[in-house]
Amino acid sequence: MKIVIISDAWEPQVNGVVRTLKQTRDHLIKMGHEVSMLTPEGYRTLPCPSYPSIRLAILPGRKVSKELSALNADAVHIATEGPLGMAARRWCLRNKVKFTTSYHTQFPEYLRLRLPLPLSWSYAWFRRFHAKAERILVPTASQQQRLESHGFKNVCVWGRGVDTHLFTPEHPQRLKLAKPILLNMGRVAVEKNIDAFLSLELPGSKVVVGDGPDIELFQKRYPDVLFTGAKFGKDLASWVAAADVFVFPSKTDTFGLVLLEAMACGVPVAAYPVTGPKDVINDGITGCLNDNLEIAINKALTLDSKACINYAQYNSWQACTEVFAQHMHSNDP
Repeated sequence: MKIVIISDAWEPQVNGVVRTLKQTRDHLIKMGHEVSMLTPEGYRTLPCPSYPSIRLAILPGRKVSKELSALNADAVHIATEGPLGMAARRWCLRNKVKFTTSYHTQFPEYLRLRLPLPLSWSYAWFRRFHAKAERILVPTASQQQRLESHGFKNVCVWGRGVDTHLFTPEHPQRLKLAKPILLNMGRVAVEKNIDAFLSLELPGSKVVVGDGPDIELFQKRYPDVLFTGAKFGKDLASWVAAADVFVFPSKTDTFGLVLLEAMACGVPVAAYPVTGPKDVINDGITGCLNDNLEIAINKALTLDSKACINYAQYNSWQACTEVFAQHMHSNDP
C-alpha cells in the first residue's frame, strides 16, 4: 500500500509524536508498504508562538496540494492539526479522498494553561477538524473514552511501543549524585506540570532530562535540580537507566511514551492516576499511581526493576504498526 503521512511535528523536534511517527514509518517500510512523509522540511516556516523550537509551515496549501496529487497514495493519514494537517484535510475534502487522523496531544488542556479559552471552544474546533476522518486513532482506551465524551466519532485505539534494543538497563550513566535519583524526561514546559515534582521536598537528587520553552524559568526556580538539556539515542537511554524512579507529573498527555522507555530501562514510574499513566502503568508492579505524587514516588522506590523490563518487552513497535496499517483506509477504486 502507498501511504502518505502528514505531520507538522518532525525533526529536529524531540517529542513522543516525532518518535512515534519515525518508528511507524520505519516499520511500515519493513512490512513492504511504500511510505511518504509530508513534514515542515522543504517548506517556509516560522517559529510557533511561545514554542520557538517548533517550526510551522507558512501558507503550505498550494505545495501540499501539488505533492498529494503527485503522490496519488492509496491511504492518507493526517497526524497533526497544524498548517500542514489543515492543508491536507482541505485537499482530501476537495478531492473526495478518504483519510484517517490521529490525536496525539491534549491541546485543549494545553491551551487552557496558556490562554484563557474555555475547554468547550477548543474541543469544538478539534472535533470539527477530525469529524470527516474515517477513523481517529488515539493511543489509549481512556483517551478514546475522553474524546467520545466530547462528541468525537469513529475513535480507535492505536497503541505505542518501545525500542528495547536502545532502552535497556545495561549502560547507566555514572552519576555522582545523592541517592535516590528521581528523574523526569521530556519537554520542559509548564503544561507538563513539572512544578508538582520539583517543588517536593524529597531525599536524594532530582534530574530533568530535556529542553523546552520554560527551561530557564525552572532553572532559576530550582537551582538544586540538575537540568541536563536535550539528550539523544544511547546517551538519553543511559540517563534514564541511571534513575531509581522515573517521575511523570503530567496530567495532559495522551500516552507518555517515556513511561515505556523508563520501564524498558528497569526504572519504575511514579505518576498521577490520569489518562496515559493509568493506561500504561501496572499499578504496584511497574509503577505507582497516586493523587499524592510524593506517596507514588516513595512506593515506586520499593518496586522490582525486572517486572518493569518484562512488561516493556511486550510492547513492540512492530505490533503497534500492524494495528496502524489495519486502520488505514484505502482509496483504491
